[in-house]
Amino acid sequence: MISTADRLNTVEEYYFSRKLKEVRGLAAAGRPIINMGIGSPDLAPSDDVLLTLRDAISDNGAHQYQSYQGLPELRRAIADFYMDKFGVSTDPETEILPLMGSKEGIMHISMAFLNPGDEVLIPDPGYPTYQAVTRLVGAEPRPYALTEEDGWFPDLGQLAKEDLNKVKLMWVSYPHMPTGATATKEQWQSLVDFGKKHNILMVNDNPYSFVLGSDPRSILQAEGAREVALELNSLSKTFNMAGWRVGMVLGNAAHIQAVLKVKSNMDSGMFYGIQKGAVAALKSGKAWFEKLDSIYNERREHMFRLASLLGCTYDPGAVGMFVWARLPEGAPRSEEFIDKLLYEKDIFVAPGTIFGEQGEGYIRFSLCVKSEKIEEAIARFKKEK
Repeated sequence: MISTADRLNTVEEYYFSRKLKEVRGLAAAGRPIINMGIGSPDLAPSDDVLLTLRDAISDNGAHQYQSYQGLPELRRAIADFYMDKFGVSTDPETEILPLMGSKEGIMHISMAFLNPGDEVLIPDPGYPTYQAVTRLVGAEPRPYALTEEDGWFPDLGQLAKEDLNKVKLMWVSYPHMPTGATATKEQWQSLVDFGKKHNILMVNDNPYSFVLGSDPRSILQAEGAREVALELNSLSKTFNMAGWRVGMVLGNAAHIQAVLKVKSNMDSGMFYGIQKGAVAALKSGKAWFEKLDSIYNERREHMFRLASLLGCTYDPGAVGMFVWARLPEGAPRSEEFIDKLLYEKDIFVAPGTIFGEQGEGYIRFSLCVKSEKIEEAIARFKKEK
C-alpha cells in the first residue's frame, strides 16, 4: 500500500466532515433530525445576483480560463464595498486579491509567509482550520486563550511577556467565531500595535460583520494596519453565497503579491459568471442587509428560548450567525451534552470543544435553521415537560 505524506499525521479529518456522516446516517434511518450545527446559510442570494449569473454565462469568453487576480470590475467592487462599509481605501490593482472562498486564503497566506518551525498564534476558541493549516505547512500552532471574562479578546499584555521570537503570524477573527464577540476601535489598534512591536503578521478573518452587526469594523481601519495586517473576507455569510466560494484578501501590495505567488500556482481563476454575480452582490443596497438581519433576528429570538430551556446562558448582544451558549452548572462535558441532545431529542448542535480547549463548557447553535424548525425543537422539550 502506498503510504501517505507525513504531514497528514499532524491533522485529523475536519470535525463536521466526520460528525455530519453520523447525523446523515440517523436521518437516513428515519430519525427527524434538526441540524443546528453548521453555519451554511439556507437562504438564497438576491434575485439580482442570480439574474446576473444567468446572463453572464452567455458573455464572450465566459467559459475560458480567468485571471488569477479576478476581473478588474470585481476588484473595484470590493474596493468600493470596503470604502462604503468600513471607510477603508484600497488600490484594486495591487491591494485586493479575490479568492475561491476565504478558507482558501488561510492556506495561501500560510504557505506564503510560514516556514517550518515558525510559530503561529491561534485563538482558543477559534476556527479549527487555522491550526490544521499551520500544521500542514510545517509551522507550529501556539494557542492563546480567550475567555468570557475578558470579552473573548486576547490578553496582549500577557502575550508580550512571553518569548515571541519564533512567532511569524497571528490569527484573529472579529466578529469572533464561534462566540460572536466584537472588538472596539481601541482593541483593533492594540492588535496592530502588537503586531508592529513584535514583527508579527496580523490576519483578521472577517466574514461575519454584516450578520446582526450594527457597527461593522475592519482591522484595516486601525492606524498603521497596512504595514502588518491582512484581512480576509467572504460573500458566503453576508450574501448567502457559501457554495459559490467567493472570498477576498486585502492588504499592502507586497503582502498581496506574496499570496498571489501561491494562488497562481494552485488554480486558474474563478468562473466568470460567479465573479459577475459577486459584483452584483457587493453592490446590494441597504434593504438587502435589513432583510437579512430581520430574518436572523427572528431566528435568534427563537434560539435564545431554546438555549434557555436547556438551562444555558448567552450574550444577547453577540453578532454573527451563531448563538454561543454556556452550559448550566453540573451539565455533562460539551461533547457528551450534544450527543445526548442528538440521540434523545434528534437535535444536533456543535460542541464548544471543536473550537479549542477553552470551548469546554459551551455549545454553539447555528441560525441557519428556519424559525419553524427551531420552534419544533422547542416543542420537543415542552412536550416532555
